[in-house]
Amino acid sequence: MDYNKIRRNAKEIMIGRRAIGGRKPIAIQSMTNTDTHDKEGTLMQIRSLEAAGCDIVRITVPDLEAASTIPFLKEAGVVIPIVADIHFDYRIALRCAEVGVDKIRINPGNIGDEERVRAVCKICREKKIPIRIGVNSGSLEKEILARHGSPTPEALCESALYHMTLLEQADFEDIVISMKASNPYHMVRANRMLAKKCPYPLHLGVTEAGSKEMGSIKSAVGIGSLLVDGIGDTIRVSLTDDPVEEIGAARKILRAVGLDGQCGLDLVSCPTCGRTKIDLISLVAEFERRAEAEGLMNIPVKVAMMGCVVNGPGEAREADVGIAGGKGEAVLFKKGEIIRKIGEDEIVPCLLEEVKAFRKE
Repeated sequence: MDYNKIRRNAKEIMIGRRAIGGRKPIAIQSMTNTDTHDKEGTLMQIRSLEAAGCDIVRITVPDLEAASTIPFLKEAGVVIPIVADIHFDYRIALRCAEVGVDKIRINPGNIGDEERVRAVCKICREKKIPIRIGVNSGSLEKEILARHGSPTPEALCESALYHMTLLEQADFEDIVISMKASNPYHMVRANRMLAKKCPYPLHLGVTEAGSKEMGSIKSAVGIGSLLVDGIGDTIRVSLTDDPVEEIGAARKILRAVGLDGQCGLDLVSCPTCGRTKIDLISLVAEFERRAEAEGLMNIPVKVAMMGCVVNGPGEAREADVGIAGGKGEAVLFKKGEIIRKIGEDEIVPCLLEEVKAFRKE
C-alpha cells in the first residue's frame, strides 16, 4: 500500500533545510542530555546522533549564556536542524532566534503576556524559524485541568488548540505541535483528536517512557498506532538511556509500520515451530549482529529468514531476498522465486552478500 494515500496532509514546514509535513519523509528526532554550556560535549553527542541517523536534534537552553552554544555548533559543522527547548523566559527565545537556531520549542502560555508571545512570533516570522508548541500531561493550564479533572486526551487537545490560537493571533502559522503523555493510550487519543482539528505537522512521542526496553515498547505502541493511521510528521522515542539508543528504536518503529524505504534493512523471520530443522534463532541473531557490524542496516532491502519451505517463500513473497530452511540446509529465494539450495553454514554469509549487492545497485 502507498503510505502517502492514507497520510494526513499537514502543512509543509521548513526546519532549517529539512522539510516536514505534507508528503515528506517522517523525521527522527532526539534530544541531547549534556549540559548545553559544555559546548564540546554537546557537539560530540550531536555528532554521534547524526551518525546514528538523527534528522533533528533538540537542546535545552536554560539561560541566555547557553544560547551561545548554537552558533558554536553551527560553526563546528552541525548539519541537522537544531531546536532550542525554552521555558518561561521569552528573552532566551529571542536570543536563540538571533543566533541562528532552526526551530524553537515553547509553551506559549508560560513565557509571559501577549506582548511577549508577539515578540517571539515577530522575530521567528522575520527569520523564518518555526515554533513547536509542546504540551504534555504535566504542563496543562489550571483552568483546563480543573475543567476535565485530570490530564485526559480531551484536556491535552484543548490545551494544544489554545496555544495554537495564541500564535495564530500573533499572525504566526509556521507551527508544529506535540502532545505527549506517559500513557500511550492517552497520547494516541489526543493526537487523533488534534489531527482532525488543525492543519499543522504533529511531532509524536510518549513522554517519560522509561528504560530502553519498556520505553521502546511504549513508544512503539503510541507512535506506531498513529503512524498506521497516517498521522505524524516527526517522532521521538524518549528513553532513559543514551540518546543514540532513541534513534535505533525510532528506525525500528518506522520499519515495523512499513516505512522501509527511509529506514533501511527490514528483517522478517518466523517464530519457528516443530517443522523447523535449522537453528533459525541463532542464525537470525548472527545475521542481525553481522549486518549491524558491517554497516548494512541502512540499505533499503527486505530480508526473510523462514524456518521451513512449507510457508517460507509464500509468506515472505514480498521480500527482496530470503531463505527457507530444510534439514541442515535452506533454499535461497528472491522475490518469492527459488534460486538454489545452500548449506546451513552458508545461510548468513550468503544473505549478507545478497544485501551488499543491493547497496551496489
